[in-house]
Amino acid sequence: MLTLYSWVIIIRALLSWVSPDPYNPVVRILHQVTEPVLAPIRKLVPPEKLAGMDISPLIAIFLIQVLQHFLY
Repeated sequence: MLTLYSWVIIIRALLSWVSPDPYNPVVRILHQVTEPVLAPIRKLVPPEKLAGMDISPLIAIFLIQVLQHFLY
């Protein structure tokens, strides 16, 4: 399940590079599913401090990998 969530985060990050339609149902679902995890990370590491680069997906995937390591 955590691996699937990691893929959802990756898909959202890739979609952000192409500026998808925010009203697209798939984009909205991806946003709703991932934002509860990414938003707190973004508060700790704001993109403004990194020249506008949002690394919250990378941090989230790293934390998921650490969690998987301890659970499995």
